[in-house]
Amino acid sequence: MPSPYTHSKTLTTTATRFLKTPLVLLSSFLLFYLLYHTHIYSLSTPTITHTSLSTPTTTTTTTTTTTTSLHHLVFGIASSSNSYPKRLSYIHTWFKPYMTRGYIFLDHIPTYNDTLIPILISKDTSKFPYTFPRGLRSAIRVSRIVKEIVDLNLFNVRWFIFGDDDTVFFTENLVKTLSKYDHNKWYYVGSNSESFDQNTNYSFDMAFGGGGFAISYSLGKVLAKVLDKCLMRYSHLYGSDSRIFSCLTELGVGLTHEPGFHQVDMRGSLFGMLSAHPLAPLVSLHHLDNVEPIFPGMNHSQALEQLLLAVKVDSERILQQTVCYDHSKSLTISISWGYSVQVYEGNQLLPDLLPLQRSFVPWRRSVNAYSNPFMFNIREYSKYPCKRPAVFYLENVFSKANEIQSNYKRQFVKHCVQNGSVKNLEEIVVFSQKLDLDIGKLQAPRRHCCDVLTPFDTKIDVRIRQCGDEELIAMDP
Repeated sequence: MPSPYTHSKTLTTTATRFLKTPLVLLSSFLLFYLLYHTHIYSLSTPTITHTSLSTPTTTTTTTTTTTTSLHHLVFGIASSSNSYPKRLSYIHTWFKPYMTRGYIFLDHIPTYNDTLIPILISKDTSKFPYTFPRGLRSAIRVSRIVKEIVDLNLFNVRWFIFGDDDTVFFTENLVKTLSKYDHNKWYYVGSNSESFDQNTNYSFDMAFGGGGFAISYSLGKVLAKVLDKCLMRYSHLYGSDSRIFSCLTELGVGLTHEPGFHQVDMRGSLFGMLSAHPLAPLVSLHHLDNVEPIFPGMNHSQALEQLLLAVKVDSERILQQTVCYDHSKSLTISISWGYSVQVYEGNQLLPDLLPLQRSFVPWRRSVNAYSNPFMFNIREYSKYPCKRPAVFYLENVFSKANEIQSNYKRQFVKHCVQNGSVKNLEEIVVFSQKLDLDIGKLQAPRRHCCDVLTPFDTKIDVRIRQCGDEELIAMDP
């Protein structure tokens, strides 16, 4: 919102000084009134008033040399009047009023009115056919969010982002990820499912909507013009993401895969996935209500907030896996920053630690839980806790001076006989620098190294750093 004009002349007369205080009070009141009311939307009509950060205009994108920022992104979040009140807490974790631009799209005006996040009521879709057996025709409404948000003609947009009401976006990492690409070109960015079966049923080259996906402004403008005509051909498809994928395919556009988007088509514990994240920024998580809380001893909301403690301190480093070795005690230490640390007895080779431990089970309950219906390499996760490495979970994290300290407390397993060097180990303290990768390093990422700093009995101090040019991540001979 433009700042109100202020007077530059000094008021010197007694009469003018007398009037100054009421005028300041009146100006303050008017400013507050305008700030408040530009963010409140009306629920009396299907179209909701837009926020001050996203005022519609007919101006189109111009070529700029500025770095992509959160302000250049506009989110379209698919929800319904039924799920909206239940899922709002997820949206609140990442949607920041006056900073994040976007709308929640609903089928009806909700009974609960959250004034912090703008709402739009989707337009009627009764003219579109839907023939998928036992499917939900709301898929058409959700697919048209792409057109409806583009047709708002919002100012200064580079990317349109789409997701579900239970998608958790890590917006700083999303901005960094998209900054690798030219928004003036046609890009469709996201990731497929972790489930082989889900990809077989839909497509290996489709961005699954729950994990979220991004469409560049230039592509979005074209897609919006042809979407309705295209949707008529795809009444037989199940979901909204399949429809968007099909129409983009007709435009000749393929998916640009980014591994930081996570559909999370799995159940059980996500420990194996979160402790060995790909070498890419974490962009999104989905289906968190369908898995166990990601931290032990917490409910879903508490566990997510615990992860966000680290995200707020160093978003780019969250879940990045770093491995170092203590040759003197023959220990291998695997750090998933901001989440967990695992300490193994003996020398564990780095390639053996990168596959995901199978702590989870397939999304479809009919699939054999002991088969391998996943899209990544996995390794066994012992069903006997006493045979697993010592696990430490994030307790707290904070910045001090020019470094970040994160502390991880051990999760002791009852009735396990502890032997060896880790017998008395209770805490891991990790020191690191805030990660801020430039475009070159995002395009050609390299894993970081770490050093064990001090001899230990109950605590290990570790420092994460950039690896040397010829340095190998391995235990010294």
